[in-house]
Amino acid sequence: MISQIRNLSITRKLLLVVLFPGITSLLVASMFLVMLEIKEFKENTINDLSRLATVIGNRSTAALMFQDVDLANENLSVLKTQQDVQMACLYDKQGLVFAKLRKTDNQELSCPLSITNERTRFEERNLSLVQPILVDNENLGTVYIYVDFTRAYQRKIEYSGLLFLVLTMVSVVAFFLSIPLIRLISRPVKQLVSTVNAITNSKNYSLRAVKVHNDELGVLVDAFNGLIITVEAQSQALIRAKDRYLALYDDNPTMIFNLSESGVILSVNLTGAMHLGLSVEVLQSRLIFDFIHPSDLAIMQDLIEQCVINPLLVYKQEFRKICHNGKIIWVRATARLVESDSPQASLLLVCEDVTETRVLSEKVAYQASHDALTGLANRTEFDRVIKKAITLAHSDSSEHALCYLDLDQFKVVNDTCGHLAGDELLRQLGELLKKSIRHHDFVARLGGDEFGVLMYDCSLNQAFSACEKLRNMIRDFRFAWEGRSFTIGVSIGVSSINDTSSNAVNLLKEADAACYAAKDRGRNRVHVFRPDDEELALRQGEMQWVEKIQQGLEENRFILYGQPIVSIANHEEGLHFETLIRYRDSNGSLIPPGAFLPAAERYNLASAIDRWVISHLFEWIAGKPGFLDQLTLCSVNLSGLSLSDESMLKFISEQFSRWNIPTHKICFEITETAAIANLIYATKFINQLKERGCLFSLDDFGSGLSSFAYLKNLPVDFLKIDGLFVKDILDDKVDLAMVKSINEVGHVMGKQTIAEFVENEQIFNLLKELGVDYAQGYGIGKPVPLDELIKPFVVISK
Repeated sequence: MISQIRNLSITRKLLLVVLFPGITSLLVASMFLVMLEIKEFKENTINDLSRLATVIGNRSTAALMFQDVDLANENLSVLKTQQDVQMACLYDKQGLVFAKLRKTDNQELSCPLSITNERTRFEERNLSLVQPILVDNENLGTVYIYVDFTRAYQRKIEYSGLLFLVLTMVSVVAFFLSIPLIRLISRPVKQLVSTVNAITNSKNYSLRAVKVHNDELGVLVDAFNGLIITVEAQSQALIRAKDRYLALYDDNPTMIFNLSESGVILSVNLTGAMHLGLSVEVLQSRLIFDFIHPSDLAIMQDLIEQCVINPLLVYKQEFRKICHNGKIIWVRATARLVESDSPQASLLLVCEDVTETRVLSEKVAYQASHDALTGLANRTEFDRVIKKAITLAHSDSSEHALCYLDLDQFKVVNDTCGHLAGDELLRQLGELLKKSIRHHDFVARLGGDEFGVLMYDCSLNQAFSACEKLRNMIRDFRFAWEGRSFTIGVSIGVSSINDTSSNAVNLLKEADAACYAAKDRGRNRVHVFRPDDEELALRQGEMQWVEKIQQGLEENRFILYGQPIVSIANHEEGLHFETLIRYRDSNGSLIPPGAFLPAAERYNLASAIDRWVISHLFEWIAGKPGFLDQLTLCSVNLSGLSLSDESMLKFISEQFSRWNIPTHKICFEITETAAIANLIYATKFINQLKERGCLFSLDDFGSGLSSFAYLKNLPVDFLKIDGLFVKDILDDKVDLAMVKSINEVGHVMGKQTIAEFVENEQIFNLLKELGVDYAQGYGIGKPVPLDELIKPFVVISK
């Protein structure tokens, strides 16, 4: 209906504007009036009859008390004058009919047998009125009146109809009086529309609309005429612009082709002709497919088909073009179907030369999936290939083997000859592995000195034999560098890919665990993953700790402990302690760090634990007023992973600033093994924090192979002598000599020494004779929660 109204002329729309509100108002007013009349009629009738019933009841009290029926009937006869009253009944105190009046011959109309449950109510056109007779709040009886309003409603309807007729006549008169006003508005509009049609049909922009009145329509006419003047000026400008753009068409840096639906070149700009190496005249009427690379012909045909099927959409595609001289270029094409005056639609094809971008993109894609050093696939690509192998195994129940290779003694080459030699060794080994595997197998560098090999259609026994050959080949390989020759080994872990394999992550974990088992068993060997392998069960247990550690970090299940460190010579020094960590499991039991830290180190979670310890330790210190006054030094352990984590320095600086902790009261402990493994990073890390005032301690000193050689390169403040030497110095002369030499070298280098595992007074006294600076161990004090930390008054418990 709305769409039909939209197409009506403005005159008829204006008529509707007048008619619709009038008719709507008339109907609404009539309905409201009828409802109001009926409501008022009901209320007045009930009020009038209630007063009349009250009067009848008051008059009938004597009749009810003396049982005078005639007097009661006489009182009810008053209702004979009420036309709509059809029946009246008078009930005594017991609710029995005492007297009644019936004005109709309807035999079905009778007094209710019981008046107890009757109430005054309307039922359609009938009214039942119940009025109790009360004297001194005592009920003597009830008056019941039954009324039929049929004739009264009829009178109301006749009255409402007459009123509606009068209103309708008034509306009709008003409508006819408004017609001249409507024409006064519509006539100028029609004239304006006529002018618009004339201009549209003739394209003659010199025509103007005639202004009839000076009202808003007159303003509209003036605006229209002004618009026509503007359009005429713009039309001339567009003609000039068209000429300019046609001139620019040929100079456009992109290739522009106008094609038929069959691929015939209808027109081409000079840039397109120049790229293809032919003239515009030669290219016209040639097929675009003549210049498309054979491998991309299907892409071009599909592009044209899509444009024809969906003419309103723009499609983009990349494909290769073959120039006249045989040169191949990559283009990014944008195409769509365009309408023209000709009966056949044409295709607009705009091509941009993206050869350099494409080559760069392919190079970037190659670099993203390959290792820059060896040219082998990287870990990301290896994961993708493993996933495909799992899918293949699930589809055809085939079996494949995943091999994890970790070089042995690679660090010797790196440390002896430098990273350039290590990189060259990795490159040569990568080439050696590529040549040594089957042509359909896949090899990748997973990181560092780790490689992965995926052997397709290979059982575990076959994979074991193949890995033994790889191991022997690498063992026999000689790496020469600057007149020196090196041999290395490799530890290999093997896991099976079959129809029960779940995902690439678990497979790599299995192969990794098997590789570590091979290293634990002596290195330079092959170990096959089997679910019932006891050695691998230990690795699996470490893997299970990964989830617990992550949960502990999220739910703050870790608890900070502290173990005192005392000065052997100066007993007046304040509180000095090492921060330790425990794990509280779901049962509330405390688990020592030895149970979970190896897993954290192996699976790169140690740095996250370090962050948790630092942030919570600093927060605890800041929340203990006066604690800093009695604190001399607090030691915090850092893992090897944290030393090479570039974001750790920033994190530590932020924590110092956030909690306002004095830097000179914090000493970071790093193990000798971690420091040597990350010597360059460790030195840089230590120097940057020492510039801020922090101290450093080298933990477990003496446990490494080249401790003294590396010590001069590490700017630490304390040496913690490995407790394995300290605990037996009373009985073992070699251990005594080691402790003595470490202490003397440390002092010569300006470093203070701390002895671990000080278990009794005899060890403490011997360390004092040797000149060791500090002692730590169960004889000094056991680790306790931070809140229970106190400076030990008795150095050694006898």
